[in-house]
Amino acid sequence: MASFGEGTRRHPRSRGRTWSGSGPDRATLGIIGVICAVAGFFVLGIVLGPAAIVCGWLAMGRSWGGTRSLPALIAVVLGAIDTLLAIIWLASATGPGYGVF
Repeated sequence: MASFGEGTRRHPRSRGRTWSGSGPDRATLGIIGVICAVAGFFVLGIVLGPAAIVCGWLAMGRSWGGTRSLPALIAVVLGAIDTLLAIIWLASATGPGYGVF
């Protein structure tokens, strides 16, 4: 085989040669989390709320300290609110009576 230099194609899938090597970047996860949280207010809040929390947590780098991106923080907060509202709605739908409590 012909060679075009020292080590040009040694490890094509090594870190730095492909996209990020470990999955989607933090900005993308933050935006996905915000989209899940907003959509969860309208449909499937019990599923999309925790998904938004997880995406936001991963976008923040799995820590509360340091610099946080705004979409990641919004995803965690809205996901928590969304999950809480879905749990309250499910509890009121299954309990006795017709009201929330």
